[in-house]
Formats: sequence, structure tokens, C-alpha cells
Amino acid sequence: MNVTRAKCAGACYGVQRALNMALDTVSKGSHAVTLGPLIHNPQVVAQLAERGIRAVESPEQAVEGSVIIRSHGVTPQVRREIEARGLPVIDATCPHVARAQKAAAKLARECGRVVVVGEAGHPEVEGLVAYAREAGGEVLVAGRETDVPVGLTGKVGVVVQTTQTREAFEEVLAALRDRGVECVVKDTVCLATRERQESAAALAREVDAMIVIGGRNSSNTTRLAEICSSVCGNTHHIERASELDPVWFDRCAEVGITAGASTPEDQIAAVEARIASLG
Repeated sequence: MNVTRAKCAGACYGVQRALNMALDTVSKGSHAVTLGPLIHNPQVVAQLAERGIRAVESPEQAVEGSVIIRSHGVTPQVRREIEARGLPVIDATCPHVARAQKAAAKLARECGRVVVVGEAGHPEVEGLVAYAREAGGEVLVAGRETDVPVGLTGKVGVVVQTTQTREAFEEVLAALRDRGVECVVKDTVCLATRERQESAAALAREVDAMIVIGGRNSSNTTRLAEICSSVCGNTHHIERASELDPVWFDRCAEVGITAGASTPEDQIAAVEARIASLG
């Protein structure tokens, strides 16, 4: 089998930055916790725990050392709660997420109402909603056109979760405009996300099997798997090389690999090596 990696795959700048900040903290002998998982990759989170960086669920659980704000960011209220504890704060929020947070607040002040295009309940989306509400806006989360209320009219600001697909973003925008809504749009889809999605789709069209590597709790990895599945029926989303099934590669000449933005190089290399051993 010929194994090809997508041109753009694996850990993005924001994820690598967060990892570097966390590891730099413990390398200096400091104790640290992350508020929620630093990134959506269970293996990496487990490795960080082994290095002394454990995840906690609330500011109240942070009792000593530094508090690392994860790459997805937090709400303004949570940030204040962290700072009120008097512990050192290390802000590892992805710069693209921080830009989206500022956009959500600005749109709320300008338009009064904000539509956040994204996955309800995702930590990044919760942050965007909170920033818009704190700026005085009414907020609606819409993942698809069916989430847009029929009676919505007037002027609204639109901001998007950085890891959303371009298709979902445009679908919601089209639904809003079809209803006559005046949209003030801040396109905050991350370029790295868009590049990974486009290169994964291009590769999936050319191969007999497609492997998508990354946490099952990772939105951007899940979307990569959905995109690849739409053009290659033999697509499999895995977290580690041990999950590979030789049956997937029966009569396959070309195999493609891609990985989510929270997937480090060593995990991708392990999968590549395992597939090569099967061929």
C-alpha cells in the first residue's frame, strides 16, 4: 500500500503554543493545573498528568500553583473567578479564539443580537456566548440552518466557532439572509482549520481508505472525519495506532492519513508506521 499524509494535518499553532506554555511551566518546577483539558486529545492530557499538569473542572479546585487557561478559552466570569483566587494565571487561549471572543463582544455592542455559528455546549462556543452576553447582546447558537428561528428579523451580528466547517457557516448565513435578516459578519473560521479540511477532502477523493487521527472529543477532528466520510466510504476515525484494523485495508492500494489540530506529530507517525507494517 502507498500511504499518503494530507498536506495540512496535525497540531496547529494554537495547540502547539498551549502545549509549549504548559510544559515550560512544569520544566521550571512549578505546579500547575488546567481548567478543563488543555486540548481535546485524551492521550496528550494523560501525558500532561504524568508530568504533573492535571485538569480540574472548576476554579474552586485550583488550590495551588499556576492555573493554565486551555486553548479553547474560558468565559469572562470564569476568568474573574480564577484571578480572584490569587494564583498565577497562564493564558494559553488560542489567539484565533481570543480574536473570536473580541469579535463576539464587538458585534453584541454594535448589533444588540448575535448568532454564534457553532456546536452548542462546546467550551469555545460557551466562551463566545458569554463574551457577547456580557457586552449586552442577546445570543443564539446555530449549528445548522434548522437552528435559525423562523421569526428572526432585523439586524444581527454573526460570529463563528473557529473550528466550524465553511459549509456549516455558509448554510447558517444563507438561512439568515433568506429570512431577510441583515447580517454583520465576522468570519472567524481559523485558517489552519480550513486548510486541514480542504486538504483532507482532496486526499480522501484519491484513496481507497482514509484514516483520521485525533480525539473523539475533538470537534475539528470529528469534522475532518465527517468531511472524509462524505467522499470516501472507507473512512475511520481513531485515537491511536492500536485501533487500526487490518480488514480496513483489504484490497487497498492507496491509503490517506489526516489528523486534527490537537494531534501531535508522534501520534501521526505511530499510525503511519503501523499501516506501513500491514502493507
